Amino acid sequence: MKSPLSHFYGSFLFSILAVIAAYFIGGIQGAITVFFLTVLETSLSFDNAVVNAAVLNNWNAVWRRRFLVWGILVAVFGMRLVFPLLIVGIIGDMGPLQVLDVAINAPDEYARILASAHHQIAAFGGTFLLMVFLKFFIDRHKTEHWLEIVEKPLTRLGKMEAIEAALTLILLMVMATQLDGHIRGEFVTAGVWGIVTYIFAKGLAALIGGDEGASGQIVRQGIGGFLYLELLDASFSFDGVVGAFAMTNNLFIIALGLGAGALFVRSFTLLLVERGTLNTYRYLEHGAFWAIGALAAIMLVGAKYHIHEAVTGLLGATLIALSLGSSILSRRRNAAQSF
Repeated sequence: MKSPLSHFYGSFLFSILAVIAAYFIGGIQGAITVFFLTVLETSLSFDNAVVNAAVLNNWNAVWRRRFLVWGILVAVFGMRLVFPLLIVGIIGDMGPLQVLDVAINAPDEYARILASAHHQIAAFGGTFLLMVFLKFFIDRHKTEHWLEIVEKPLTRLGKMEAIEAALTLILLMVMATQLDGHIRGEFVTAGVWGIVTYIFAKGLAALIGGDEGASGQIVRQGIGGFLYLELLDASFSFDGVVGAFAMTNNLFIIALGLGAGALFVRSFTLLLVERGTLNTYRYLEHGAFWAIGALAAIMLVGAKYHIHEAVTGLLGATLIALSLGSSILSRRRNAAQSF
């Protein structure tokens, strides 16, 4: 079996090259910014790696390789570079070349336009991730529980048709009442599109990519499952892309830093799959999905109130660490009982 560090060689190499490139773009400040963006993206998206690993566990080597090779291109260049340009182009009613010109020559204006869409980005990403969270826990066939006092009642809700969408819509509407009238409609519309996108992504994955397992996750490889994972990665990256502008307005430095972080997330994913970590630590997946739920709530609340990225990263890391600790204690108890 490979050394755990071997999974990270490519990520470290890319990160070093990204820091060097940032130095030539923005001097020592640019290099430092790329370093901090890499750390931020990795810490915010570790739960994404756990969820990816849960899906990839059931894929063969061919589809795993396709996701890890082609998926990273979409994640690094698509979501961290093209996506912000697309958002600014739509909001500012500009063509691709005009948007790129603004990003390079008028970064403050570019950042202002992107920030003006924060409530829509938060609504779309928040509702999509909330659907992911609820789908995992609201399942009448689910028998494995970590926080049993909360998770067990949630499984009973699985008997109700489309309850995940209903709960997400309720939370979306409650949050919308806290917003000013001129952005409330945009917030609700973007949130509804997040729900619709999730339903279509899951439906497409089931239609052309395979069936669902007992936990509600796509378990068979295919283009549908591939697209589902890419949309999941996109939802995780929304807040990071917008939040990165608090550090710098340089589009290319942001892309380098967040792209390096995305590579580390892929490396963690591969490590978790090859080591069978999710089978060894039974509650780790639960912790990751609770972290997703926390991120979804923070994104929705963040449309009204500013929540520092450090809070998001720390909360997610804490939930995953607690689930890991619970898994270790459970293993020890089971080992003691077997003697």
